[in-house]
Amino acid sequence: MPNTIVGLIDLYQVIQSIRTGRLTLYNVPDPMVRPGHLLVANKASAISAGTEKITMELSRKSLFGKALERPDQVRRVLEKLRNEGILNTFSQVKEKLDEPMSMGYSSSGVVLACGDRVQGFKPGDRVASNGPHAEVVCVPKHLCALVPEGVSSEHAAFAVLGAIALQGVRLSRSSLGETVLVIGLGLIGQMTVCILKAAGVKVLATDLDADKCQLAADRMGAIAAYANMTPHDVLDLTRGLGVDAVLITASTRSRSPMDFACQAVRPKGRIVLVGVVGLDLDRRPFYFKEIEFTVSCSYGPGRYDPLYEDRGHDYPQAYVRWTEQRNIQAVLDLMGNGGLDVSPLITHRFPIDKATDAYQLIESEKEPYLGIVLTYPDVTGRSSGQRIDLRSPTPKQKGRVRMGCIGSGNFARVVLLPVLKRIQDFQPKMLCSAGGFSAAYSGFKHGFEIVTTDEEEVFRSPDVDIIFVLTPHDQHARQVISVIENGKSVFVEKPLALTVEEVFEIEDALLGASPTPILMMGFNRRFSPAASQVKAFFSTNRSPLTLSIRFNAGHIPPDHWIQDETVGGGRLIGEACHAIDLATFLSGSPPVRVYVEAIGGLHAPEITDDQCFMTLRHANGSISSIGYLAGGDKAFPKERVEVFGGGKVAVIEDFREVITCVNGKLKRKRYLAQDKGHKTEMEVLARTLITGGPSPTPWEEVRSVSLASILAVRSIREGVPLEVPH
Repeated sequence: MPNTIVGLIDLYQVIQSIRTGRLTLYNVPDPMVRPGHLLVANKASAISAGTEKITMELSRKSLFGKALERPDQVRRVLEKLRNEGILNTFSQVKEKLDEPMSMGYSSSGVVLACGDRVQGFKPGDRVASNGPHAEVVCVPKHLCALVPEGVSSEHAAFAVLGAIALQGVRLSRSSLGETVLVIGLGLIGQMTVCILKAAGVKVLATDLDADKCQLAADRMGAIAAYANMTPHDVLDLTRGLGVDAVLITASTRSRSPMDFACQAVRPKGRIVLVGVVGLDLDRRPFYFKEIEFTVSCSYGPGRYDPLYEDRGHDYPQAYVRWTEQRNIQAVLDLMGNGGLDVSPLITHRFPIDKATDAYQLIESEKEPYLGIVLTYPDVTGRSSGQRIDLRSPTPKQKGRVRMGCIGSGNFARVVLLPVLKRIQDFQPKMLCSAGGFSAAYSGFKHGFEIVTTDEEEVFRSPDVDIIFVLTPHDQHARQVISVIENGKSVFVEKPLALTVEEVFEIEDALLGASPTPILMMGFNRRFSPAASQVKAFFSTNRSPLTLSIRFNAGHIPPDHWIQDETVGGGRLIGEACHAIDLATFLSGSPPVRVYVEAIGGLHAPEITDDQCFMTLRHANGSISSIGYLAGGDKAFPKERVEVFGGGKVAVIEDFREVITCVNGKLKRKRYLAQDKGHKTEMEVLARTLITGGPSPTPWEEVRSVSLASILAVRSIREGVPLEVPH
């Protein structure tokens, strides 16, 4: 993607390619403020040179080198190869490697807007946040804290880095009068020294760099700091006892910091690992000294908890006194009262449009550096810029369908948008995503002319014929209705809606539209070659069918967004609907009754809905049994479909093989690659829009499948079969 784009605004964000490690400044539109988030215009951000350099080095490694660093990802790729074949796996891995990543996580700025469910902040407030290196960022409220009067934006930009140091100090349980050793004197190490001093702790410090040791002793509060410190030195400085605790803030593959810590700490002392070091540990010193060892997790309690960070559920202060947000605030307050001065740490400043020079300095190491600050122009007084024109607009091309897209999440980027790009019948016009960078990157890669973070612009555009709704599940119903009301056709990725009431509201919108637009659901499996073959195999059958569909769904943790019934709807509504639709397609009849039972008992996991069996009765007398099973192993094939009726049997093995049996003869057809029908689905949709005709997924079936999946959850709760409304 080029550094400049023909656009209405020039907002920059620092991006790195996962494949090549190349750093780029992207022009991006303003992100939209989301519920539970703040929209912040950055004034300054601090480069975490150690962490970001590691990320750059990993990105620049060969594919083999990346694999050695991340064996967990290699295992996932091997599972995909077994289950989906080399072509699908290669395509998806390529898409993931092509995705750039944002850089930076410690910044400060001014609040532009507050989303729903945000209190305690208002526009105009100065805040520190974990926002990336970008001019405007959208940050969860629990990753923001208010900047006190007298603390500059430059200093506040170090608050999140300071919270990492503070969390390490908290885990060390250091108290007044104790002696603590800090190993590693980068940014976080230096702030650790200062925070410990402010707590009344005597601090020893060491680093390979003598200048950093001098800084720790002269400016940050260490009573003794020098390179090549030895265990004997520590004993001399502690009257032969050893230090009460060691905080390791170094970054190295070597285990030598751990060995040194074990020798320096007193019996029954504490070691806290804040940085990254080799952990091929010698058990003996831990055993004989009974040393406590803890690995610190980033900024503190709440980190990586989606309920806390993304959905805004706070931990009660009486039970979790210091969350990550409260740690960030404590660092800022310490700056405000003079207990933490980061000015000695700042060695370089670069304006955001020269950010690549800052990273070249880090890579080249031609001169010493420590705290590198990126500064930003004042954008608080300008009008919001939520759109960028990536290309000059083109007129409607005969025989092509002008498409808009709302949402560019993982499924959109890895699966659907690459498929759409290969179908010439579609003319990409507008792409909308709440995140400015995700809109700009996906829009450029997949050939869209305009990217925006304002969905209303897509709904109203006269240059769009169909809109693809690929957003989180709780937004689908509202957005589908908006598309219909604006007179456009709509493709919505499953599910259609999360409640029965929403399905009826969409039906009312369809009935009130004139002419009736195409509404197509993302039920791709019915368009697969395997499903088409089985459908044709039973085409002359007059008797009802019995179907058995098994999904080896794999475990998804309880805090994943799809498990949240208000956001994702749960896995039955969000994914098992695929099986219900496939049963509807193969039986040739919609479901009219649904009954579901899930696992339970004393040893059941927190989420039980995704380990269940579902029984459907269809209008033509067919019955289906669907096993949606999350308790297995993902290495095992994911889907198996068995259909019986009229003296025939057909089996679909993970959409890679079809077995048919009739008149005592068994046949097998093996496909070159797993094909779940995504490309055929889009081709059929394009032909329908160009030539006219009804939706490829009839509304009656979309309606009944959607209602059945919603009622499936209710059946588990109520323990009875439920009729699907006609």
